Amino acid sequence: MKKHKQPPLRVVQVSDSHLFANTEGRLLGLNTEDSLRLVLEKVKREQSHIDVILATGDIAQDASEQAYTRFQQHLAQFNTPNYWLQGNHDITQPILNILGNNKSHLSPCVIQYEHWCIIMLNSSVEYEVPGKFKPEELEFLKQALEQSKDYHVMVCLHHHPVPMGCKWLDTQVVRNANDFWQVIDQFSHIKAIVWGHVHQESDRMRQNVRLLSAPSTCVQFKPLSSDFAVDDIAPGYRWFDLYADGKIETAVSRVEGVKFVVDWTVKGY
Repeated sequence: MKKHKQPPLRVVQVSDSHLFANTEGRLLGLNTEDSLRLVLEKVKREQSHIDVILATGDIAQDASEQAYTRFQQHLAQFNTPNYWLQGNHDITQPILNILGNNKSHLSPCVIQYEHWCIIMLNSSVEYEVPGKFKPEELEFLKQALEQSKDYHVMVCLHHHPVPMGCKWLDTQVVRNANDFWQVIDQFSHIKAIVWGHVHQESDRMRQNVRLLSAPSTCVQFKPLSSDFAVDDIAPGYRWFDLYADGKIETAVSRVEGVKFVVDWTVKGY
């Protein structure tokens, strides 16, 4: 009998939806509710099976319970586990109020599978834009890594732990990134580090670890820009296939056939 290869773990990352209490809320002139809906419709069309959805921060622009409630309702259509982490626009307590019995689905948390372990971290400081890990968050990371040595590991956070080459965005990098890397560099079973915040896709290597960022489900930021700049590329999401041997396949998929109009005169968000 032919032996079937074990299928990979299919992960979908959605990031930086920036929802408002009001469904008519706009970020840089773009209706974030509509753009999220279009991205999730594309996920629905393209992904016949999803093992887990990761929301990597800035779920809400205004940290309102209404925004978090609607985000939860949007994800409910997939009938698959979803885990959230906080971005700089998010506030933890309103999220916990909405998650109810699923409070363990908010970072910091660990999602464990047969061959993979996904560690969700909170890099945000409430009411501040740049990221910074609290000492207890780094201790959580270290303990989670020590307890997952028999697994391949993906670490997720909101802020970028390495410069993106955008001068204005790189002022918002994780402030104590060196402390983060000191923990990461102690372990050899980490395969990927994944983040949001930067509203642009990237894919590179640091030693043997793959570093990946995702597009926003709304406005996109222009790569390699010195000053705040919006890109004209469409919103999207990132998917991952995580294989039993540690191999990763991943790509970004963007909404097609829709004209997204942003206000080019706005110079910040």
